[in-house]
Amino acid sequence: MKIWICIIYLLFSFAQPISAESPSSPKKELAIVIDDLGNNMKGTADILNLPITLTVAIMPFLPSTREDAELAYHNGHEVIVHLPMEPKMGKKSWLGPGAITTDLSDKEIRKRVEAAIKDVPHAVGMNHHMGSKATEDERVMRIVLEVCKKHGLFYLDSKTTGKSVVGKLASEMNIPYLENNLFFDDIYSTQHITKQANLLVRKLTETERLIAIGHVGVSGPMMFSVLKEYIPVYQDKANIVSLSNLIPELKLINKVPEYSE
Repeated sequence: MKIWICIIYLLFSFAQPISAESPSSPKKELAIVIDDLGNNMKGTADILNLPITLTVAIMPFLPSTREDAELAYHNGHEVIVHLPMEPKMGKKSWLGPGAITTDLSDKEIRKRVEAAIKDVPHAVGMNHHMGSKATEDERVMRIVLEVCKKHGLFYLDSKTTGKSVVGKLASEMNIPYLENNLFFDDIYSTQHITKQANLLVRKLTETERLIAIGHVGVSGPMMFSVLKEYIPVYQDKANIVSLSNLIPELKLINKVPEYSE
């Protein structure tokens, strides 16, 4: 009789719902990128003081490039180079110093990318500022990615054009790359940024890993206000991580020492 009781007990134990025994499923991952630092832009200090890990894209050769990079790094944020690149519309003068344009020689492109990387302390990756024309050009982007590979940097394609060649080339060249999923502030208004913040919440219910980009500058104070409100919402659904956390293979890249040419 005791044997039958034990058997029934065991069968009952194994019949319990798996969910009651299983640990909770791991949270999703969200990386928030803030572009356009380096020029004493509005919202910089407030955003860098947010209590989350951000990836901060800093433009080279500007008045607060190094200051912003050091502050971001010491506040626990990840730093990447925000390289100005030629757009299809607008003036080249809007890009700032050291911009990559499609009329440059191979040698000059390489020289400018090298200089930009050296000008942004603590950078572990790169994305582009504007760049809808340059990122469709295979010659230009192959050189940019070659320099990134040399320095062990990953590349984030901001997706300012649907015809970008970054993903294709990065795959061919075995370079870690990521793609932006959402812009918070492609329209400069609190209403739109809030709308995008809500859209990101909905996307987190469907997607395991997401990347969203916002900016300092005109929309900086609005970005800060909306992010401050939505951080608890995002943290409830996902772990907020740096971009490099989304690239497990990043540690396998051969990084050339900084003193190398």
